[in-house]
Amino acid sequence: MEQKELLQLSGSVEEIVFRNANNGYTVLTMLCDGSEVTAVGNMSDVNVGDELKLTGTWKNHANYGEQFAFEYYEQCLPSGAASILKYLSSGVIKGIGRATAKRLVDEFGDATLEVMQNEPERLTQIRGISKEKALAISAEIQRAFGMREVMMYLEKYHITPKESVQIWKQLGADAVSLIEANPYILCMKDIGVSFERADTIAAALGKSEDDTFRIRAGTQFIIAYNAGNGHTCLPRERLMNVTADYLRLTPEQINAAISEMITDGTVTADMLGEREFIFLPDYYRSESYAAQQLGIMLKFPPERIVGAEAALEAFEKRQGIEYAALQRKAIVEALSGGMLILTGGPGTGKTTALNAIIELYEACGIKVALAAPTGRAAQRMSEVTGREAKTIHRLLEVEWDNNDRPLFKRNERNLLSCDALILDEMSMVDAALFEGVVRALPIGCRLIMVGDTDQLPSVGAGNILGDLIASGKIPVVQLTEIFRQSMQSLIVTNAHRIVHGEMPELHRTDSDFFFMACGDREKIASTIVDLCTTRLPATYHYSPLCDIQVLCPGRKGELGVMDINKRLQQVLNPPDTGKPEINMPVYTLRKGDKVMQTKNNYDLVWTKSDGTDGTGVYNGDIGMIEDINKSSKTALVRFDDKLVIYDHDATMSLDLAYAATVHKSQGNEFNAVIIPMYYGAPQLCYRNLLYTAVTRAKKLLILVGNVGTLRKMVENNRKTLRYSALKTFMERQ
Repeated sequence: MEQKELLQLSGSVEEIVFRNANNGYTVLTMLCDGSEVTAVGNMSDVNVGDELKLTGTWKNHANYGEQFAFEYYEQCLPSGAASILKYLSSGVIKGIGRATAKRLVDEFGDATLEVMQNEPERLTQIRGISKEKALAISAEIQRAFGMREVMMYLEKYHITPKESVQIWKQLGADAVSLIEANPYILCMKDIGVSFERADTIAAALGKSEDDTFRIRAGTQFIIAYNAGNGHTCLPRERLMNVTADYLRLTPEQINAAISEMITDGTVTADMLGEREFIFLPDYYRSESYAAQQLGIMLKFPPERIVGAEAALEAFEKRQGIEYAALQRKAIVEALSGGMLILTGGPGTGKTTALNAIIELYEACGIKVALAAPTGRAAQRMSEVTGREAKTIHRLLEVEWDNNDRPLFKRNERNLLSCDALILDEMSMVDAALFEGVVRALPIGCRLIMVGDTDQLPSVGAGNILGDLIASGKIPVVQLTEIFRQSMQSLIVTNAHRIVHGEMPELHRTDSDFFFMACGDREKIASTIVDLCTTRLPATYHYSPLCDIQVLCPGRKGELGVMDINKRLQQVLNPPDTGKPEINMPVYTLRKGDKVMQTKNNYDLVWTKSDGTDGTGVYNGDIGMIEDINKSSKTALVRFDDKLVIYDHDATMSLDLAYAATVHKSQGNEFNAVIIPMYYGAPQLCYRNLLYTAVTRAKKLLILVGNVGTLRKMVENNRKTLRYSALKTFMERQ
């Protein structure tokens, strides 16, 4: 990683150009040694006249020129009567205007601020300042400079300025005393310091391992950590034992704390079957609310479309189509009822049935909305239906709260304006997002959920599609017949073999599915590089950037995403004096690189060639770096027909994308997919992962490596166990 030489600037604030009250991001001009400079970074409330010491580096912004980007700052008391007068005259201290500021400085000179802060009784010497007003002014000046104390205190624990701003916002002037009493307060959701870091601070403060605050925070950490692995809840006995091991305490100590946390509402308990499960309140609300609302919608369905079968038959005649029995069942169910789950693997006709449902809805005057979890999935949905599809976040009109968490403008007070909602790629929808959808659905709105239950589950916590099907409360049609045209594709037939636990056909050389046996890691890697750079472009005229995608089970390790990306970049886009680049923590990003956005960013501005513009780049979007400005460390990235300018901070969400994980590929399809088959992490060697990877290929699939690894993945039907409650909550309705 490129090392930056940190510089220091000191001076007084001349003007606040911009301040984001939510995250503390500030643009200001500062007078340093007689010269005016622009500085940018995160800080607490700062005001004209403040004396600052900044630590950071110079950068050149594409639009605003040279700026000092500070990483740390120290807020100093203004020194000297002139600076103090300027500071107080700015109106920063409630109760002090220009005239009062001048009288104070005339009376106390360079000591004005010390007197205000520590000897408020002396302020009564000034005409117009009563004892009560003097105390109020003293409290205000202490509040204004309290952040300085917090920052200096937290700096020794390696808390960043941005984190300090958040801590100050949440805890206020008492932050230091609150942290010293309970360091684990830093783990609260709206601050977000990790448990491990808070534990280190607690140890430095001499807190014992059996401290009550530590046990409670550790228990919450274990639940939250498991939510990151997909669980919305944990069995109480499992939570008790895992937390005890982690904290080096007894299960009895943890159990007592869990009981207290249930009583005061820190966690929620519920019996699922014969076992007690523990939830964080947000996840309990998500699953229980979704079940309750779906139960109401099932009891009050939309008006039945009369003559659904006759309408379908007339539609078939007009279109010259004859639907299969299960397709007909799905279409009639969608017309007759209010809810439907439509599932099936590749080649089983989900898209054909879905298009018929949309056409018939619209013929009946039903307003249809289409949505999917990711940008790529929404784009694919638009392509196959010929209608606009949005990401679920866009459909719900996402905004962000003061702590950068999503809020949806569409909710129970501002319902969606549609008569039917069709959600695709339901296996990717987690509990929190599904709650958002259900909150915005009008009673009587039809809901069609489409997905493949054999694909990987959502990255976020929950098992929405699986739980809804298992509950038996919502009609389900599973398409199983592979249509004749799809039978010609070995990708399709082998995908179905894999999902049924059968080895795929590996010996045919006349179709779209190939296995290339390689014995060792280096041979596998060199074969993948050769396929991407030479053989597939020469044989199929595939572009390594636009058509070919390497998908790896994992990110790290031998033949993981990082390893393959570096190998492919070295051949496809090697270093060159004519190619500007940016050094990042893991990769060097270079002009001409294929890159992927790794998290949703709704603020990035894009522009199309026709002049239209908008905002939003999504997790999993793949593009190419068209240019890099080395001095400003900005990158120009093209995503299909959209151009986006990334500043240095935004580029931290870009990864090389010659190779990607299978999880990141969900919702995408590629003309050609190459998958390394090598002995890797056991937890990444299972059937659903392989099936998901294979079904990302549209025209060509190549497995490169060991047949033993392939067999192990096919035979390992480890359905990712997820503790979730939606099934039980649905059954209670």
